[in-house]
Amino acid sequence: MDVMKVVEGRQMKERVPEFRPGDTVRVNFKVVEGGRERVQPFEGIVIRRKGGGLSETFTVRRVTYGVGVERTFPVHSPRLESVTVLRRGDVRQSRLYYLRRRVGKAARVKEKRKK
Repeated sequence: MDVMKVVEGRQMKERVPEFRPGDTVRVNFKVVEGGRERVQPFEGIVIRRKGGGLSETFTVRRVTYGVGVERTFPVHSPRLESVTVLRRGDVRQSRLYYLRRRVGKAARVKEKRKK
């Protein structure tokens, strides 16, 4: 068996939450400030998922005080405490970069209907 796959397999999380681009999520991420460690939430819309395996990442975008902020998180990072899906988005693309050019109501994503 490939040595790299064995090493990567040990570092991967077993339970990865189910979310897709267009979903609104709250990401709880551990941040180190000085000697202390605390959990910092980051809430926004997932605009992309990239990669696979241990190197898989996702990017979350939110607008704070009129400024768009994007942050990329590794899915299998030990600093990633939890990902909570707040809303399911109904989108037709896997990369939602067009949201960068939209402001206000135009930047909204429709919510997926329950079946």
